[in-house]
Amino acid sequence: MTKPYLALAALLGFSVYTGYTMLLADQSLIDFGLGLMSSPDTAQVVIDLYLMAILACIWMYQDARSKGKTFIAVLPYVVLTAVFVCIGPLLYIVVNGFSGSRREA
Repeated sequence: MTKPYLALAALLGFSVYTGYTMLLADQSLIDFGLGLMSSPDTAQVVIDLYLMAILACIWMYQDARSKGKTFIAVLPYVVLTAVFVCIGPLLYIVVNGFSGSRREA
């Protein structure tokens, strides 16, 4: 298992940036999301983003299952993914590591 330094850096940087932008925002996340979905071009980006989020949730669940964990262990990461998209998978990688298909000797 490799050290998830890149995921940790991305998690910290993006979390700080997300918090900063939320403090400056003039509208709630729900209002912002509804505004994005009101136009076909921005709706396409949101749909694409959430399709990738769904794939990340499937990956987290399968990875946790392969490590003998239940869905309950993945649920906090799934909730974070539903709200903030990449923060959930990044936190999962930082906490649980990233195990690929390659075998280490």
